[in-house]
Amino acid sequence: MVFASAELLEAITRDQALRQVCNVATLPGIRRASFAMPDVHWGYGFPIGGVAATDVADGGVVSPGGVGFDISCGVRLLATPLTADDLTDHVHRRLMDELARRVPHGLGSGAVWKLPGERQLREILARGAAAAVEAGLGEPEDLELCEDYGAMSGADPDAVSDRALERGLLQVGSLGSGNHFLELQVVDSVLLPEVAEVFGLFEGRVCVMIHCGSRGLGHQICSDHVRLMLRALDSHGISIPDEQLACAPVRSPEGERYMAAMAAAANYARANRQALTHATRQAFAAACGTDDLKLVYDVSHNLAKLERHQVDGAGRLLCVHRKGATRALPPGHSDLPERYRATGQPVLVPGSMGTASWVLVGTEGSDTFWSTAHGAGRTMSRNSARKATSGRRLASELEARGILVRASSMRGLAEEAPFAYKDVDEVVEVCEQAGLSKRVARLRPVGVVKG
Repeated sequence: MVFASAELLEAITRDQALRQVCNVATLPGIRRASFAMPDVHWGYGFPIGGVAATDVADGGVVSPGGVGFDISCGVRLLATPLTADDLTDHVHRRLMDELARRVPHGLGSGAVWKLPGERQLREILARGAAAAVEAGLGEPEDLELCEDYGAMSGADPDAVSDRALERGLLQVGSLGSGNHFLELQVVDSVLLPEVAEVFGLFEGRVCVMIHCGSRGLGHQICSDHVRLMLRALDSHGISIPDEQLACAPVRSPEGERYMAAMAAAANYARANRQALTHATRQAFAAACGTDDLKLVYDVSHNLAKLERHQVDGAGRLLCVHRKGATRALPPGHSDLPERYRATGQPVLVPGSMGTASWVLVGTEGSDTFWSTAHGAGRTMSRNSARKATSGRRLASELEARGILVRASSMRGLAEEAPFAYKDVDEVVEVCEQAGLSKRVARLRPVGVVKG
């Protein structure tokens, strides 16, 4: 089942994403449908923008390709005490310089949190953002407004390979490269004022959006477990149309070990974004004299989670894969923090650095296991984007529009050109028309830190 407008569908058919949606529909134990969000595009095994749930008690599988290499890649939104009027040219530039100096970005750029050894890393894998807060990189109330309160259950550091630990040791508190970013934004329109008020958003408020994940540790975990599951396919009697869909029953040694390692990587990603929040607050203190940045929400868009849902009139335990798709819990859901119990979950949908991002809210009645789009979705390969523009030209064009860019690589900047992405406004409108989520507020970019 594909959610798209006519215009978005035309872009979707340019690559092999629809073939991947069909392939996912063959997975053992799948329920309802293989879903594609309106930002769907070609990925590894699963399309990016894919959602699929398998029935654990009926041989349902977990597939690392349904999570992706950047496990628990996600978005965090901070509301600042500033308004657009406070961003004079001097303050704007000084703030962007401080953010670029204090927030590690790009390949080999260091990290906010210098871990003394593997013991501390294992603590992060087990406890997530709480480990960062206890180390002084945040406030206890930050945890209340994180998905899973900052720590995914079931994590086992012993399920993580030595190579993955080695890769993760020096990267806690870093953006990385690719499409990851820290963006300075201004709320430019509010569509649901009563919900926006609960979220702490109003027109003109300056916000910070952080998009990153589990870095090299998550990538290694995915690679490790794809290999293990490919070797075990025959023993489980599983046949798949694409090796990238390597999988194992959730209730199998391979499935349980992957779920434990994946949860550890999710906790790493939450601690990573928490550490970057600390660096962001420090940058604001240095440039603007305040570190009073309030967390709106933190949510992942690359995870497989065990959740209970009604299927054909019965409650079932499902393994819900969301790859490039965001959980969007409805009002009243027990997993929501008390602050958002009446409104539904904030859904954070970044666009491109030249357009806009959106805050949506979860709705009742969704057939997609409470899932919605996670971003704009690419329409052009990175190589094609580089051929179409240069990083320096793009930075100059963006600055002329009031968007200050601080990038570690002009080549990487060109790969993320706004024209390489779908129209995020249309993506979120389709989500609303399909009943997956509702639009709350639109945020326009005024500054971006890129790897």
